[in-house]
Amino acid sequence: MEKIQNLLTSRLRLRPLIMDDAEFILELVTDPDWLTYIGDKGVHSIEDAKRYICDGPQAMYQQHGLGLLLVESIESCKPLGLCGLLKRDNLPMPDVGFAFLAAARRQGYAYEAASAVIAHSFQHRSIDCLAAITSKINVRSQALLQKLGFTFKGLHHMDENDPGSNLFELSKATWLKTASVI
Repeated sequence: MEKIQNLLTSRLRLRPLIMDDAEFILELVTDPDWLTYIGDKGVHSIEDAKRYICDGPQAMYQQHGLGLLLVESIESCKPLGLCGLLKRDNLPMPDVGFAFLAAARRQGYAYEAASAVIAHSFQHRSIDCLAAITSKINVRSQALLQKLGFTFKGLHHMDENDPGSNLFELSKATWLKTASVI
């Protein structure tokens, strides 16, 4: 299985989550936008955050060789958000996920981090297509996905209780055409 790699951009470092990131995780997953667009993950204390890191991202690193990465500023080393690949049982391909603290939004960090994750996925992994999902009301994430080259495919039900999430896809072939133009 592939080792989880750190990714670097001009402003950001993306790295695997560790237990010392629990305070940041608690802040992020209790953010009102996280709760609105992603949902309550039952993280209400530092201990809950450590369990979330262990049972979520770290378990995914071990099982699938991918997962959400902590995004931090190279300059300040402060955590800004999460971005990475998820492997869900109800999607046939990995999906790109991202979430950022309110103070880190609207500064291009999500685009920069997601671009790095996509490039690494298509260049260094045997991945031919990526998915992304958003809540139907999360128009900012939908716009970002379209800017990244994703195409809306329709509604996808994550489980029997899900009213439907927007499903987007990006193929390696489409990304290569787009990347060669930039």
